[in-house]
Order: sequence, then C-alpha cells, then structure tokens
Amino acid sequence: MSRSIGLAHIIRQDDGTSTGVWGIYTLQSAFQPIFAFNEGKLSVVAFEGLIRPFRDGEPQSPTNFFSTCPAADRLHIEALTRTLHLLNAGVCLPQEASIFVNFDPSVFTERTVADGALREMRLVLHEAGIDPRRIVCEVTEQRSASQETLHNFVAALRANGFRIAVDDYGADDSDINRIKELKPDIVKFDAYWITQLMESGAGFALLTTMVKSFEEQGIRTVFEGIEESWQLELAEKSGASMVQGFVLARPELAPTSFRVFDKTRQAPVAAAADTAAPAVATPSARPVKAFGRRVAP
Repeated sequence: MSRSIGLAHIIRQDDGTSTGVWGIYTLQSAFQPIFAFNEGKLSVVAFEGLIRPFRDGEPQSPTNFFSTCPAADRLHIEALTRTLHLLNAGVCLPQEASIFVNFDPSVFTERTVADGALREMRLVLHEAGIDPRRIVCEVTEQRSASQETLHNFVAALRANGFRIAVDDYGADDSDINRIKELKPDIVKFDAYWITQLMESGAGFALLTTMVKSFEEQGIRTVFEGIEESWQLELAEKSGASMVQGFVLARPELAPTSFRVFDKTRQAPVAAAADTAAPAVATPSARPVKAFGRRVAP
C-alpha cells in the first residue's frame, strides 16, 4: 500500500504494537472499554482510542500537546493519531468490539480533504485487518468551523460506511435540534453535565427523558466519566445503552490486557467495579473530581 500521512510517522515495535513520532513527542495509544447494559449485566462492546504523548519518556497532557501543534499541522496529526489507534486496535483488541476514534470536523473544511483522509483511513483499516463496520467516528456537534462543515463531514463519514457518534452532548451550546439534523448512531453525554443532573431528582428526570427520546429515534446513548457505583446505578436506571468510566475500567496503553473480553464475558452491574477489566491507568490518565453522593431519583 502507499505511504499515508499517518503511516509516515509510525514506528513498529517488537511486540507488534505501534508508536508515533511527531517532533519531540512520542505518541502511544491507550484504549478504554465501553460497556453495554444487558439484562442486569455489563458486557464490553467497544473501546475508545485515546492518545498519550510522551516527551523524553515523561507523560504529557494530551491537551497541552495539541495546543502546541500549529494549526497547519492539525490535519496531519489527526491522521497520525487515528492511524496509531487503528493499527494497535488490530493487535490488542477483541475482533468483535467496535472502535471509537475522534475527529475534529473543523479541519475538514473541503469535501475533497475529507474524502482523501477517509480513503487513507480505509487503507490503514485494511492493513490492520479491521472491518470498517466496527468503526465509530466521534465528532462534536458544537465548536465546529460551521454547521455546513459539520454536516458535510458527517455525510463523508457515512459515504465511507462508518458509524457516527456525537461526543460531549450537553456541554457548551449543545442543541437537540442539531442532533435530529445529524441523525447520529450514538450520542455520548458529557461527563460533567450528566453528573450534575444526577444530583437532583428533577435533573435525573430530565436526563431520563432525553435518553428515552434518543432511544426512540434509534440513537444509542453512552454515559462517559462514570467513576462511582451510584453513578453506574443511575445510568442503568436512566435507560442509557452504554457506560464508560474509571469505575469499570481505566485506559490502558497498548499492548493492553483487553483481549480477555469476549462475547461471553459479562459482569453483574452491582459488582462491576470488582469484576471488570484490570483498572490500570496510563501515566497521564487521572480521575476527575467526583461530584458527591447519589441524590437522584
């Protein structure tokens, strides 16, 4: 296959995994499991790819890494991080699991640019031995360059056969009407926002209503940032399809131990924190502040 932008910055390791190089940074993939509720049990159905930058062997904040990258390089860095995740997913993850990868729609202002990037992505998927139908592309429905850019990019993703997830719903200026227009397959609720709603009966009722509305439209829902057992219990009661967070499993650097998960491995919801994957965090993965004890409903 031809050398893509992403592959040009990849180093293959002896254990079969890949690392990326960008300037003074070494980039590694971390994966965090996403669990689905199934008749009182939790089962792993997907993993999200997360970038972990290192400088001189020391972990760096992903936010700081991206903020130091010139805007002109953002398209290339996005290609590199996705390539890295997909190559490592082919080595480290169960073959039936979905793979969530992040996109910044604002860098795809022209359809030709999007089509080129997605064509390269499909070549990487072929090299990694990953069925494109396993890929879920995460985008934010706010903070994009324009709504036209967002809609055109989502159309390009669909044309390539990928599923769509709207990330961070509830943050900033999220708009339920935009969700209806985009018609994503999945909506991921912002962690801070859902925790605030869970702390009051009225907030929890609103959260449950929104989940029901999305599910009735055929849109599956994910609650992110679930860190305590009471949040997990309320997430199940709200009707959410899936959950992701430290109470279940932390991100692990590739190579991971996550191949232990398969279609038959399930954990009772009440005991999930004790029976899920090893909660081994990457050096740069740290819990966010917990917001208090259960209030709702």
